[in-house]
Amino acid sequence: MLSTLVEEFLVHLRHERGHAAHTQRTYEHALGQLTHWLDQLGRPTWHEVRSADLLAFLDAQRQRPHLDSPDSPKQLSSATLYLQVAAIRGFFKFATNEGFLTVNPAENLSLPRRWKILPKSLSADQIDRLLAPPAVGATARDLCDHAVLELAYSSGLRLAELRSLRLEQLHIDAGFVSVIGKGNKERVVPVGRTAVAALRRYLETARPQLVRPRSPGHVFLTQRGTAFAQVTMWLRIKQWARRAGILEPVTPHMLRHSFATHLLEHGADLRVIQELLGHSSISTTEIYTHLAGARLREVHEQFHPRAR
Repeated sequence: MLSTLVEEFLVHLRHERGHAAHTQRTYEHALGQLTHWLDQLGRPTWHEVRSADLLAFLDAQRQRPHLDSPDSPKQLSSATLYLQVAAIRGFFKFATNEGFLTVNPAENLSLPRRWKILPKSLSADQIDRLLAPPAVGATARDLCDHAVLELAYSSGLRLAELRSLRLEQLHIDAGFVSVIGKGNKERVVPVGRTAVAALRRYLETARPQLVRPRSPGHVFLTQRGTAFAQVTMWLRIKQWARRAGILEPVTPHMLRHSFATHLLEHGADLRVIQELLGHSSISTTEIYTHLAGARLREVHEQFHPRAR
């Protein structure tokens, strides 16, 4: 069956490549669509699949209607198509490297161009409002949320890294955390003084109230004493932002973008930012140069007497 080899590939991604769960789900969905299409085409084994079949599949995907609005003339986005091609190329490379196939029909598939979307970041004033410390008598939940926000902005951690952070990864006396990022790569990230203070307050006074007999060793715990689910931490951050009077939707990734953008605006080296963010390629980090450039133009136009 076609799906058997796909399962082998997903196990490989999970245990040997250390891909994030979101990436695994994305690849699984894309390859599931491919196997269904090949079944209908009459290709019972991967040995029978040719490059022309893959091109026909991608062309069909490009033209298929959106599930949310089948009547919409809008076609599949280049970002979605990029992920599908990446999944197919990764799968066939694995299949040939492991000896399941002798020919790689996806070898000459090229990745479509992905337009760079400038990430949204918060202003310094918004950050100040968002990170205002909780009042005296704050609940354990409030102290937990505040510590999450302080660490997210101080160290630029991803949502998955915040959720999975364990006590043994915290070295707040020394002012850093060791983070397991994408691909199971470990990096060391500094933690600022205000974030250290927020973490100490949470760990000493709030976390003991959240711990239950079966609580895991994660730093941040829900009110039930469990590790955070992705959507739960996301919603808690959005709720905190609304309470701070920030009307636009705030996501954990916006704090990461703000961390990088503000570092760059204050003169940090791009290679240092790459290391702090855990980007494997400098090209991923370079998007922040465009963002900082746009901000510099705004400041120039606002304050220079002959800018307009």
